Formats: sequence, C-alpha cells, structure tokens
Amino acid sequence: MQIQAMEQWETFVKERYNPERKKEEFRQYDAKVNPVVREFYRQNHACQTLEFVKAKKKQYSALNQRIMGIWEAAEYLNTLVDDSDPDTDLSQIQHLLQTAEAARRDGRPRWFILAGFLHDLGKILCLYGEPQWAVVGDTFVTGCKYSDKIVFHDFFAANPDFRNPELQTELGIYSPHCGLDNVHVSWGHDEYIYLVTRAYMPVEAQYMLRYHSFHPWHREGAYEQLCNQQDREMLYWVKEFNQYDLYSKSDSAPETEKLKPYYLDLIAEFFPKQICW
Repeated sequence: MQIQAMEQWETFVKERYNPERKKEEFRQYDAKVNPVVREFYRQNHACQTLEFVKAKKKQYSALNQRIMGIWEAAEYLNTLVDDSDPDTDLSQIQHLLQTAEAARRDGRPRWFILAGFLHDLGKILCLYGEPQWAVVGDTFVTGCKYSDKIVFHDFFAANPDFRNPELQTELGIYSPHCGLDNVHVSWGHDEYIYLVTRAYMPVEAQYMLRYHSFHPWHREGAYEQLCNQQDREMLYWVKEFNQYDLYSKSDSAPETEKLKPYYLDLIAEFFPKQICW
C-alpha cells in the first residue's frame, strides 16, 4: 500500500469535515471525490463485516506482534514510505509531531499532547500486511443498521451484513445505551492503538485514540441509541482532539531531533521502556 493513497483519504476527510462546510454540502462534495478515495470506501464498506471486525479484535488483542517502545514504534512506522514519490511528503514521525506540537502550543495537558503523538501509530498495521481499508477510514458500528450519516453509505449494499435483517435494525445485536465499549466499531488503526496503549493512558485519552476517526458519532451525532453516560461525557474530549487531528498538518516540517528529548521524557512519564504490540 502506498502512502500517497492514504494521504488522499486524509485530505478527503479534512476537507469533507471542514467546520465551515454546511452539512447539506457533504453529498455534493462526495460526488466529486477522486477515484482512489471512492474505491477505498467501496472496499472498506464491502469488507468490514461484523465477523471480520471481531476476528481482527481477537487477533490483535493478543498483543503478540512485536515488543518495542513508543518512540521505536514511531521509527518503525517511519519505514512506511511512498515508493512512488518518497521525497515530497513529511515523514510519518513528523506527521505525529505536528499534531502533538499543536496541542502543546495550546497548553493542553501532557497526556493530551502524548495522545497527539500516539494517535496514528496504529498505522503500523500496514507494515503487518493489512490492506488499506482495514487500517484507515471513517469508522462506524458493525452489528446494527448502517447509519445514513456514514460517508458513501450506498456502498454498504455490497456488504454481506446488509442482507442480514438481524443486523439491520437500529439496535441490531446490542441493547439500548449499552455503551460504545460494548459495540464492534469497524477495524482500523484507531482500535489497534487503543488496544496497545489503554493500560497506560487516562480514559479521556483512550476515547481520543479509539474514536478519532468515528466521524458519524462525534461529528454527526449518530448512534445515540448505543451511548451511555460515560460516552456522552467523553465526547467532549474527542471533539477537542479532532481539531488537532484534522487541522494541525502543514508543509512545515517539525525538527524531529530537536523535539526528540521532550517526547522521550513525555513518553517515559506514562510508558515503560518497551510494551507489547
């Protein structure tokens, strides 16, 4: 998988969810999206079944892929390069630092800054051989009716779960207000970095990491029927984080080596030298 395709998806998300864009303009914008992004969503919506998500959560919950430290993981992610044009884009570490540094400049708590650095580390799934549609994308709930707030909603017609009536009711397999922790959100880098870091980060950061791509929930208000009181309280932090996730990236490259001592110290405040991935 090439980084160029991933960055096209990220650009699409940033522009689609621009806070100045009116919601009625979303579908007009979606209709003009480039073919690479459209094909990504077609595969994502067709392949992210409930059983696929449950299998991936079981596979990666074992945390038996690697043993490494947080900065080491960022350097590992940095080996993911765009073979078609390796000189035009910032490194993966620089992308992580942009988000974290934006939060740092605004005086956010140290755990918030660290979450900014961590949030895309789950993309190392690409280096494990996972396809792009199982690494990035706007996440959504599987196991119940697909919300019409999900981008390219029509593509779900190709998903086998779409033809299962039990999985296409408002609650599906879930009970009212069971809490997002008890539902199966589509698989990707958000869920993976949450699984890896949840034992070390405060609950606010856990929500930010786990749901930063869950735009149908935190931007569109979908899935209220599944949310509990904790979800509603943590929604504030997910929204606060979203501005740094989507709108902190620029062409200005952070000075990685200059910033490294600060982040090594920050990481050591929350994590041991090595953790299981």
